[in-house]
Amino acid sequence: MNRGLTGSLLVAGTTSDAGKSVLVAGLCRLFARRGISVAPFKAQNMALNAAVTPEGGEIGRAQAAQAHAAGVEPHVDMNPILIKPTGERHSQVVVRGKAAFEAGARDYHGRKKALLPVVAESFANLENSFDLVIAEGAGGAAEINLRPFDLTNLGLARECGLPVVIVCDIDRGGAFAALYGTLALLEPEDQALVCGFVINRFRGDRAVLDPGIEQLEILTGRPCLGVVPHVEGLMVDAEDSLALDRSRPSTPPLGRDGIDVAVVRFPRISNFTDLDALAAEPGVRVSMTADPAEVAEADLVVVPGTKNTVADLEWMRGLGIDAALEKRAALGGPILGVCGGYQILGEAIDDDVESGAGLVRGLGLLPVETVFHEEKTLRRHEGRATVLGGPVAGGYSIRHGRPKRLAGDAWLVDGDGAEEGCVVDAVHGTSWHGLFENDDLRRAFLGEVARRRGLDFTPGDVDFARLRSERVDAFADVLEEHLDTAALEGIISNGPPPDLPVAPPGGAPLTETLRKQMERD
Repeated sequence: MNRGLTGSLLVAGTTSDAGKSVLVAGLCRLFARRGISVAPFKAQNMALNAAVTPEGGEIGRAQAAQAHAAGVEPHVDMNPILIKPTGERHSQVVVRGKAAFEAGARDYHGRKKALLPVVAESFANLENSFDLVIAEGAGGAAEINLRPFDLTNLGLARECGLPVVIVCDIDRGGAFAALYGTLALLEPEDQALVCGFVINRFRGDRAVLDPGIEQLEILTGRPCLGVVPHVEGLMVDAEDSLALDRSRPSTPPLGRDGIDVAVVRFPRISNFTDLDALAAEPGVRVSMTADPAEVAEADLVVVPGTKNTVADLEWMRGLGIDAALEKRAALGGPILGVCGGYQILGEAIDDDVESGAGLVRGLGLLPVETVFHEEKTLRRHEGRATVLGGPVAGGYSIRHGRPKRLAGDAWLVDGDGAEEGCVVDAVHGTSWHGLFENDDLRRAFLGEVARRRGLDFTPGDVDFARLRSERVDAFADVLEEHLDTAALEGIISNGPPPDLPVAPPGGAPLTETLRKQMERD
């Protein structure tokens, strides 16, 4: 291993979706290209996009993408705590890859003492196995109401002695106030770990920004380590649902027609990165919708995964999307259900685990019944899509529900010969995530959609794995150009400089409300 650079770094943010995940992925690739063994880390992640590790554990999808950017296999140590919201105030908590308990927001705070050793052990495991560990914070670094219970921002940095850089999304506006305010609301002991700032997603003339950067540096005594420009088309397995509000880039069709894909935007949508490979195909336009009219008109409708199948089924019924799907199926319009979406398309769902609703009627578009089990299925798959001519079909399962096909045809087969999924006419369902990352299968499926819709669609020759890697490489190139990598390496190697000034007020007052909460928890 190259021992030219060793240490660790925490990339924190002023807000959610500031670009932390992508920045960590880019830094992992940048340092990996220099021969440094590097691992990503996120102590506590709240996300419904998840991946399955080789050892059969569940972690945030963003950490799996960061691991691939670093050229290593994902591992549960890279995301020891994953919080998967199932409702407005309730979540499933996954600890070291396995579902551990259900908790409300207040309940979870009280578990910090029990979970901090888990976080510290996972971080230590990575430090002992890699030259460099790049940690990602969660949400905003100055969530003062959560600081006493923090495991992933300055709480982690303080516990493990990590130097910190804070990143902001200047595209949102208010970047300087966000950066200064985040620092100023941190306690002096936390501020002592903050070594600099990164401004992300900048558009325009850097010279216009420079006076503000100089003022920020004077006010804080800390350098701006770089201004990263806005990069179009950079979809690196986003984990935050805020990313759904950004349009997916598309390229012109190769034939006369493109394919319009409408994805039902569930309130609790999960693993929406399943759609990235579709959007990478020339002429395929992917959009999120909760409009029954768009569901009726699209060339393909995807009913995606969800962390609360029954609740999102009722949400669909409330909007009339169920009726639009039923009419669409009767007319032979292509529909694909993935995981929870597959269960919704079936005849019945028996759920005493996720929603506690018991037996619920599905849409009845596929002859499938699903029973939920306490033990979650976590598995990678390699097989074939038999109905589409036999292209390679790989993916992964993350689910409590176990669908049983009662009729229709299986359209996938696992490597052990087990049949998977169900197809009736133009309605397909599968429990496998990541299916469209298989290039030949994706093109065959889109070709079938085009045939049914009477479209002159020509599939492309996109190698999605290569495209994903090229995007990360391109972003690493951007970071090489626009970050002060020498200063960053110094921070990683040497830690925070001594005697960093404290930006006033140097923390927030301890209120009576917060004091009582801390005593209770």
